[in-house]
This record gives sequence, C-alpha cells and structure tokens, in this order.
Amino acid sequence: MEQQEQERAEDIPRRRITRATSIRTQTTLLTVLAITVTMTVATLLGFFALRHLAISDSEQLLYLLCEAGEKNLDYYFQSVEQAVEMVSAYVESDLEGLEPEQLPEHLERVREIFAAMAYKTNGVLTCYYRIDPAFSETAKGFWLVNLNGSVFQEHAVTDITLYDTEDTSSLVWFTVPKATGRPIWLPPYITDNLDMRVISYNVPIHQNGRFVGVVGIEIDYSTMAGQVDRISLYDSGCAFISDGAGRLIYHPRMDVTTMQTLPEVPAGFLDTKTYLRYSFEGVEKMAVRLALSNGMWLNVAVPLSEVNAGWHHWLLQIFIVSVLLLALFISITMRFAGHITKPLRDLTAVAEQVNAGHYDCQLDYSGEDEVGILTSAFRRLISHLKTYISDLNDLAYADALTSVNNKGAFDIYTENLQVRLRDKEHRPEFAVCIFDCNNLKLINDQEGHDKGDIYLKIACSLICSTFSHSPVFRIGGDEFVVILQNTDFGNWRELLRRFDEACAERRRKTEVRWEQVNVARGIAVYNPNIDDSVHDVVRRADKLMYENKWLQKHEALQEQRHAAAAQPPPASEP
Repeated sequence: MEQQEQERAEDIPRRRITRATSIRTQTTLLTVLAITVTMTVATLLGFFALRHLAISDSEQLLYLLCEAGEKNLDYYFQSVEQAVEMVSAYVESDLEGLEPEQLPEHLERVREIFAAMAYKTNGVLTCYYRIDPAFSETAKGFWLVNLNGSVFQEHAVTDITLYDTEDTSSLVWFTVPKATGRPIWLPPYITDNLDMRVISYNVPIHQNGRFVGVVGIEIDYSTMAGQVDRISLYDSGCAFISDGAGRLIYHPRMDVTTMQTLPEVPAGFLDTKTYLRYSFEGVEKMAVRLALSNGMWLNVAVPLSEVNAGWHHWLLQIFIVSVLLLALFISITMRFAGHITKPLRDLTAVAEQVNAGHYDCQLDYSGEDEVGILTSAFRRLISHLKTYISDLNDLAYADALTSVNNKGAFDIYTENLQVRLRDKEHRPEFAVCIFDCNNLKLINDQEGHDKGDIYLKIACSLICSTFSHSPVFRIGGDEFVVILQNTDFGNWRELLRRFDEACAERRRKTEVRWEQVNVARGIAVYNPNIDDSVHDVVRRADKLMYENKWLQKHEALQEQRHAAAAQPPPASEP
C-alpha cells in the first residue's frame, strides 16, 4: 500500500509535464515556421529590398569602423588624461603643508615623476607644470620637451608675467584651466617656442582652494592623425575629425596644419545625428559620426556611388535578401522564445535578489510545466528563508532587556549613515542624543539587580515614547542613544524639553527609588563644517551628556544644602 502511494506521488510531476506543452517544442515549431516564411518572402521581395539593404549594410559598416576608431582614440585620450590626473593628484597631495621656501624641492619631485609618466604615454611632445606668478614670484615651474622620442629635456619656459592671465584668449593652456577651474582638452594650437601644432590636456592645481598653477601634456598632432589615417572604407572613403563648433580639426586630404583659420565642415555636421547624408564638391556622400571623450567628433564618410557599386549581381542580391530576412525571423523566433521563457528570467532575477539579501520578491508564474514546479518550490524556499533570517535578526540586533536596538544595530546604522554623508549634495540632517541613567550602580548594589532592570526599562520607555519617530539603541549598561531625523530632528528642542518634564513628573509621582528616573542627556546636531563623520557627532553628544550629568549633580547638591539650611537647629539639652 505504501509503495503504491509513493508511485502515485512520483507520477504527479510527470503528468504535469506531459499535459503542458514543452517549451522546446514551441520553440522548434516557431523556428521551422520562421525559416519557411523567411525563404518565401525573401524570394518575393528580394528585388525591392536591394537598395535599402545596400544603404543599411553600408551604414552599419561605417558605424563599426567609426566605433572602432572612436574607441581607439578615446583609449588614447584617456591614457593622456590618466597620466595628467595622476600627476595632478600627486602635486596637490605634495603641496599640503608645503611652505613657500620648499617649492624648489617640490618642483624637483614632480619633474621626476612627470617625466617618467609622460615617457610611458604614447605621442607626448611636452609636459609642464607651470606655477601662477600670483602664487609664487620665484618658482616658475618647468617645461619638459621630447622632440626625438627618447628623453625629455628641460626647455625654457614661457614668461607668464608678460600675459594677462585673466584673458582666456591668450596663453590658452594656462588661462583657460585657471578660468574654468576644471580639467580641459584644448583644440589644436601652435605651441610656444617649438612652432608645432599640438593638442593639450590641462588640469588646474589648487592648494586649500587657492589656484597654484597648471599641469598639462601636449601631444603631437601627428599621433592623433596617424590613428585617423588608418580608418578607410571602399576606394575613397576616409575618416576626419571636427570640433563641436563645426571646424575641421584634421582631414587626411587637407593640410590643416598650415592653415591660420580652420575650415568649416559641410552643412549637416553641426547637429548630433549619428548617420548623415551630405554633398561635397558635387559628390553625394554618407557619413557616420561619433563624439569623442575630449569633445571632438570622429566622422567616417564614403561616396554613395561606391556604396551602390557592389550591388550589381542579381543572384547575389536575392541571396543577401534571403539571409537578412532569415535573420529577421530568427530574431522574431528568439523574441517569442524569450516570451515563453520569461518565467525563467523572472526566476533568475529573483534568485539574484535573494543572493543579494532581498527577500521581498514576487513570483507570479503558476504554470504546470517544469518552470512552474520550480517556481513553486522556490517560493516556498524564500518564505522559509525570510522567517529564518527574521528570527536571526531579532536575536542579533535586539536588546534582551528593553527590546530596543542593541550596540551591534547601532554600529550598522551609523555605518550606513556615514555612507550617506559622502553624498555632498544630499547629506541627511540628523542629531545624536545620548542618555545616561544616573545612580544605576547604586540601585543595583543597594536594591538588587532586578530593581535596576526595572529602572532601565522605565527610562527606556520614557525615551521611546518621547522620541517615537526615531531609532533608539541601548549601547551600554546604562546608556541609550537616539538618532533624530525628519520630524523628530526638526522638533528636537521641544522633544528634549518634554523628556526632561516627563522624568521630573515621574520622580514627583513615586517614592519608590528604582522608579524615580534620573537621566542625564546630551544632544549634538550634525554640522558638516565641524563634523567629518557620525562618530564626531556622537563624541560631541557624549561630552554634552557628561556636562549635563555634572550640572544635575551640582544642582542636587545645592538643593540638599538649601534643605539642610532650612531645617531648624536641634533643641539644646537642659
């Protein structure tokens, strides 16, 4: 009998799978249908799709070439940026605490590091670290030049004092970074003294908010040009670079290095379209353009006549149309298959959320196929995990006596709050209030620890009821912490007054010693100008708490003295 029940139970999943249509079967049927329709439609529509396919294919090829060139150029530009920014980071760290008389040693250290960094960066013609005369009248900086591709040598620097450093139209490698206050790529210009066209990346240097100077690298114009020259398509297709203002920066068939004014690109290149059609000198062309990381644009263009020249063979055209349509229907098939396998994707996404520690997930699929059985089992597993982890959290982060959060929960909360403080634009507003239960040791010693526990529970209850919208933590035997945010933060003075009144009212209403709550407290509001971390706020609150404890003791002593003075003197014996 037991064996029959077991066989019946094992047969239930098999029956479910048999009744449900297999996902593999659905996909196979759709694929066969797609292939059949694809070949039929490709044969009928091949002729009409020839031109469209030619243009589409050419645009894709242009895009891939442009994308590859863009990635190569961006990689090169980013390597230059990384070299300059690493040096600028070192310069600013080395300037910390530096006295003016130590600038020569500082420059020597930077010179060695910069020369080594620039040597490892391809195409670097010069590197420099120039100091603003307003920062130092004696230390000018340095300019290292590598004309033979082997060793960087010292070169006489440009006298900055001869220029108006507030005028960004002159000495652009220095005045523009100074004016903008941020790293910047400059368009090609003729470098001072060397009479060579270069592109430069410059980073301003500051010491405690004061402008110090500029660190920069000038790269040989021909290095960028060599990478652009390697991009070609068809017989006369080529690549060229333009800037955002529509000026031609480099073209392999134009010597822009000898031009005083850079020529403008043809109409249509001033917008942000990726695919373009334009006419130049009576020739219709198509182009693809992508933005580079330094603000320039890489353009790849080819005459339309060359694009159309390769599509003359009718049989080849029909074959290409058939292949493309086949790919289209395969894509459609994959889309349907994706719809069918959506429960699997949902299950995978939920599994990743569970792995990341998020257990409030929803799985709606309830089919009777293989995925439905797996989904049902996974839902039960999540439910068990949530219950288990909830129980563990209750044990790990709750105080056993008062049921509020414990020291471990406080540490996690402050760590998360510290992470939020790093976002300078959306820093949270908060205050930290520390409470210390006075005379707890005396009650434990004289009345017993059970009475001390009652004393702690009453104090905790008053804290929780007063600061009802804030998390409460017990971080020590007699210490509690409240982190005030949102409503409680905006009303913290009134809440503190209510708490003091509640403690005083409690002491007036009872004569029982361990129910007379006497709590010292100190509150500190987070101030980004003086607090670097949450722990700074906690330390200030702790200090204010001890000041309040001393004040309470002092007031109690004064009251005792006044009470003693008010007592009539004892009668003398007869």
